[in-house]
Amino acid sequence: MIESAPDPQAKPADADLNGNLRQRIVRLVRAVPIRWRILSIAAMNSAVVVALAAIILSGARVLDSAWDDVRQVRDSDRVLALLESETSRLHNLIHRYINQPSPELFAEILLLREAVLGTLANRAATDPVLSGSVAELEKVTERFLEGFGELRTVQAAIARTYEEQVLSPARDMSGLYSIIEGATGRREALIAPALGKSREAFTAMLVAANAYYLSLATTSADEAKRNTDTIERTIPVMNDLAENDLQKEALARLRDRVTSLRAGLAKLAEQFASRTDLLRNSIDASQAATIAAIDRLSTQMRQREQTAQNVFDLTLKNISNRMLWIAGFFLALIISASGLIALSIRLPLQQLMRAMRAITQGDYDSRPLGTSAKDEVGAMARAVEIFRENAVAKRTAEIDLRAAKDNAERALAELSTTQQNLIDAERLAALGGLVAGVAHEVNNPIGISLTVASSFARRSDMFEADLKSNTPLRRSQLDEFVQTCRDAAQQLVANLHRAADLIQSFKQVAVDRSHAERREFGLREATEQIVASVRPVLRKTAVNVEVDVPEGLIIDSYPGAYGQILTNLILNASNHAFPEGRSGTVKIVARPRGSGDEIEILFSDDGAGMTPDIQRKAFDPFFTTRRNMGGTGLGLHIVYSLVTQQLGGRLVLESKPGQGTTFRIVMPRAARTTAETIIESSGTTQWPTRKISST
Repeated sequence: MIESAPDPQAKPADADLNGNLRQRIVRLVRAVPIRWRILSIAAMNSAVVVALAAIILSGARVLDSAWDDVRQVRDSDRVLALLESETSRLHNLIHRYINQPSPELFAEILLLREAVLGTLANRAATDPVLSGSVAELEKVTERFLEGFGELRTVQAAIARTYEEQVLSPARDMSGLYSIIEGATGRREALIAPALGKSREAFTAMLVAANAYYLSLATTSADEAKRNTDTIERTIPVMNDLAENDLQKEALARLRDRVTSLRAGLAKLAEQFASRTDLLRNSIDASQAATIAAIDRLSTQMRQREQTAQNVFDLTLKNISNRMLWIAGFFLALIISASGLIALSIRLPLQQLMRAMRAITQGDYDSRPLGTSAKDEVGAMARAVEIFRENAVAKRTAEIDLRAAKDNAERALAELSTTQQNLIDAERLAALGGLVAGVAHEVNNPIGISLTVASSFARRSDMFEADLKSNTPLRRSQLDEFVQTCRDAAQQLVANLHRAADLIQSFKQVAVDRSHAERREFGLREATEQIVASVRPVLRKTAVNVEVDVPEGLIIDSYPGAYGQILTNLILNASNHAFPEGRSGTVKIVARPRGSGDEIEILFSDDGAGMTPDIQRKAFDPFFTTRRNMGGTGLGLHIVYSLVTQQLGGRLVLESKPGQGTTFRIVMPRAARTTAETIIESSGTTQWPTRKISST
């Protein structure tokens, strides 16, 4: 089997296709200003936070409602349990009272009765779940308590019957037996055996009657009845054997008492049966009805609790699912948008850096890409293109200068032209250095933003894994995820705003320098923008720049020329006043002068200072003390030319070795017109006079 060789053109074709697609996407995104791109990311992050908060708030309301139902059911269940406990205890106390009546038990029954009624009236009646069933519970409870009242009445009747119709005849019979025995003259009398048997039956009957009264044992009742029958049978026998009238009279009375005793035992049996029926039908049945009603309510509450729990679980599941979907959707949208926005900024910056690197290496034929773009990076690209064109012009001027050396007649004119070209190229060379520094500075917050977005993506994946696991999601986890979203959004907004501020600051400086237009501008704002644009270049040094310019100082002049002056002075100080990385401070102070028609600007440093010889040549073209390090000698010359010619001002240099240098610039608040400058400087081909002080 022979494998076909891979097509070497396939991969480059795919790469070109992907590259073209990426370029088209970048061009489409760059139609929107960078600040709006940044705000769109912040808006999407805010939207996801608001959406998640709304879902959590809505779900929390449902969860609170369901939890309130569960809590209410449990409170109602405790009330029912209390009622069941109190009624059961009351039922037991009533049974104990029936068997062993006592004032203490009766008092305890009354207290417990009031407790049951109080629970029904105070707690059950105000309970939202039980309020509809309170009437039924009260009806059953009242029937139960009324049964106890009837039972007490029957119990009192039983006690009275026992006392009056059982014990009272028994006491009389005991006395009659004593009379009969006393009337018997001798022990061997014929009545003695029957009397002894009758008396034994009486004793046994009395014991059985007491046992029946106390325990309701049917055997005791039968025993009492049999002994009563025995007594009745012995009375006729004893009557036949009686020896005297006293015995016969006592036996007649004994017969009457036995009859009363039998009637009392029968009535006692009826009352016991009535009490048993009342206990069964009123007390026990009412207790059973109460328990049944409580059980029925308990079942209903269990069902309601289960329903509330189901609602709670379903709501929590719905919240989790919605949050998962919304978080996933917005996460994908934010990551995609962040990637596109980062690509739309980073790719043009990389292309701009490559173009600047090529220009600094002498390759002037590579035009920077994106000059037609309307965003801030496009403005930077156009500034770089101007810089490239001027660099090309500089190279051409250098070639022309070398050619002009062979032609003495044209040397002066060509020298003047070349000098001007070199001045312009030097001005834009500084701008090019600023472009490279700002491009590097902007790359840092963009990289941080990508790192935050990646970390946010990983945290979202972890949150998704938690949602898909069997472990219930806690409220603290939801709060933590929302806080993570908010922190990521704040970091993205902070870093992207930082990049936008850098780009906006440099954009204004670049536009001012690329267009020699006269306009009104605030001196403080312009000074701070210029200082901000050179800070990336100064980061490698230990030079600190301090600005002291009052607010509201408006001048009508050339901001581009003013920016070039400050830039050249700051870079000149960092290179010459603080050699070999020495630390120091540069101060820029501006104040109105005299009547206010002029502005005085003091640019001072605490660096190495200048010798008198260097001061005399400081503003001469092509004079430099660092020619072996790449210096051109045009920096201060350009400063002097711009101050005296374009701004129409005066420049004074003051310096001493080891004590720093001060440049004092006095310029009109409203710059002079071009015609005024030409009239003032006409008639001379030398550089305008400048004042130098070494004191």
